[in-house]
Amino acid sequence: MTATVTPVPPGPETTPTGTNASGASARATATDATATGATTTGATTTDATATGGLAGTLRALARHRGRLIGVGAAVVLVLGSVLLGGGNWPPSLAVDLSGPLGRTSDWIIDNRDGHPLFLYFLGHVSNIVVVSVRAVYLVLLALGWAGVTAAAALVAWRLAGVRLALTSAAAFAVCGLLGMWVPTMQTLALMVAAVAASVLLGGLLGLAAGLSDRMHRILRPVLDTMQVLPAFAYLLPVVLVFGIGVPAAVLATVVYAAPPMARLTALGLRGADAGVVEAATSLGATGRQRLLTARLPLARKELLLGVNQSIMMALGMAVIASVIGAGGLGDRVYQALASVDVGAALAAGVPIVLLAIVLDRVTAAAGERIGAAPAHRPVLGWAVAAGATAVFAVGGRLAGRLSWPDGWTLNIAEPVNGAVDWMTAHLYSGVPFVGGTADWAGRFTTWVLDPLRDGLQWLPWWAVLLGVGALALLIGTWRTAATAVLAMAAIGVLGVWDPALDTLSQVLAAVAVTLLIGFALGVAAARSSRLGRALRPVLDVFQTMPQFVYLIPVVALFGVGRAPAVAAAVVYALPAVVRITAQGVRAVNPAALESSRSLGATGRQQLFQVQLPLARPALLLAVNQGVVLVLAVVVIGGLVGGGALGYDAVFGLAQGDLATGLVAGAAIVCLGLMLDRVTQPTQRREPAGKGA
Repeated sequence: MTATVTPVPPGPETTPTGTNASGASARATATDATATGATTTGATTTDATATGGLAGTLRALARHRGRLIGVGAAVVLVLGSVLLGGGNWPPSLAVDLSGPLGRTSDWIIDNRDGHPLFLYFLGHVSNIVVVSVRAVYLVLLALGWAGVTAAAALVAWRLAGVRLALTSAAAFAVCGLLGMWVPTMQTLALMVAAVAASVLLGGLLGLAAGLSDRMHRILRPVLDTMQVLPAFAYLLPVVLVFGIGVPAAVLATVVYAAPPMARLTALGLRGADAGVVEAATSLGATGRQRLLTARLPLARKELLLGVNQSIMMALGMAVIASVIGAGGLGDRVYQALASVDVGAALAAGVPIVLLAIVLDRVTAAAGERIGAAPAHRPVLGWAVAAGATAVFAVGGRLAGRLSWPDGWTLNIAEPVNGAVDWMTAHLYSGVPFVGGTADWAGRFTTWVLDPLRDGLQWLPWWAVLLGVGALALLIGTWRTAATAVLAMAAIGVLGVWDPALDTLSQVLAAVAVTLLIGFALGVAAARSSRLGRALRPVLDVFQTMPQFVYLIPVVALFGVGRAPAVAAAVVYALPAVVRITAQGVRAVNPAALESSRSLGATGRQQLFQVQLPLARPALLLAVNQGVVLVLAVVVIGGLVGGGALGYDAVFGLAQGDLATGLVAGAAIVCLGLMLDRVTQPTQRREPAGKGA
């Protein structure tokens, strides 16, 4: 450090020795500065040492984070046992909302026809929804079965090619053959109106989030939360405001299907090539021109992927919304499941699966074609498609064949029910020492579900909160842990602690089975290209099927109860877990594998010591997605005897007891939020000085 010599001004009296005096003063000043510099250097060195020590301490604490959390949890557990004791959620900490919710529901019902809010706003919204759905439905009826089938085939031909065109035509023909043409058109009309609104709403929100950092920060946690909520959670609020019927079903579908469109729109706009945008700016383009000529064209793939995701989620929600009067195919499935008529449920379930496959394949193929060479004379091709559709529609009208002919239907309900009866007589009882499906379901309930539920309900309420907080803190931050604990505590405040733990026990059991099977299949698919190719079409089909459809086969195999609900949840969540696991293991750096192989590592050692540790982020994501998907179906399992919160929500919707339904729905929301935070890794801030 260089000392700075400060000249001393001369005093009023001058002597011959003034120069020497000044030199002495300068030397003194230099000495003082040197001393000060030495002191400063020592202080700086001391501060640096202290800072380095603090950073090292923080890094050491970060390395032993799990042990510290475990020790802290053990200490709190002992203190809680001494100070709080055991027991369930204290009644003194619960709030009875049945009275206020009942009065609110009564007020809405009494004022629905006369209050200005309903007359001049909500009433108009309801009317617009009804008119839109009815207009689409009348157009579909006017086209007739021939016109609709031709339109579906020709649109698929223009967007995806001949093979998907034939698949689309066959799918709509099967809907008619099964006697489900009118319900299919009802579901399609509801979907068209809901998807148009959700794409518009999601696109506007995504546009705002993509262009404004502030809106992106505001909307991101909202969209994150909305995407982890089960579908049932969206039904109850709209029923409270709009009542049972098509408007509530459409609006619930819009709210459920809009978030993926918003997220992907924002992602596409924010990820646009900065060079292209900068080039447009340098040419004098305004903000509006940059948006229309650069950012939106660059985000076309993300936008179309958002449309695809909105369509698939809208179809799933439109089927579930049959519980609140949506009608269509979902209502047929719901009524059949309520009477345990597996044949009728399957007859309505097959068209749902076919619609899902066709819509997914067509929109996905259209997305893959974006950026490719433009087709030769595209306007002419669309004109030919429109003309052919008109010809088929007019031909059907002239022939008096607008509706699907009754003589062209197949009754599969009777043979399916006959097969179910055979399964009941043979598979249910099974063979000695092995048992049948009913025995397996009973054993799973007795050996797994009951002990897990009883164990969770036996734990003190504060121990459950402690466990939730510790798990969230292990892979997240203090903020995520606090959110998870508060969400779980809110369930107790709502007064549904025991039903929530019952639902949680089913989720944990289903997640354990899903991860066990999904990780094994995902790793095997990643290490074997042949198995990966064989699994791909199966996973594609399973991922496009709505949640409702999975209840049909498990009811046929296992009857009703908690075990069938868990089985349906496992089958529904399994494709996502397998896909994410396989992609994570495949994405491991080949250089790391080659290095371990050169050191003589066996295949098993490479898997457990290289691939799985490096694929840890993907495996954690698979756990998170598995939990969220399992919860969605476990809640719907209330329709087939799953009980707990799902039963309360269904009962509230079916019986008009909105207080019970809303409390159960709010608890489901809190449970979903807690499970998401507990299983969602969050990037932590690195301690200061790391890497210095």
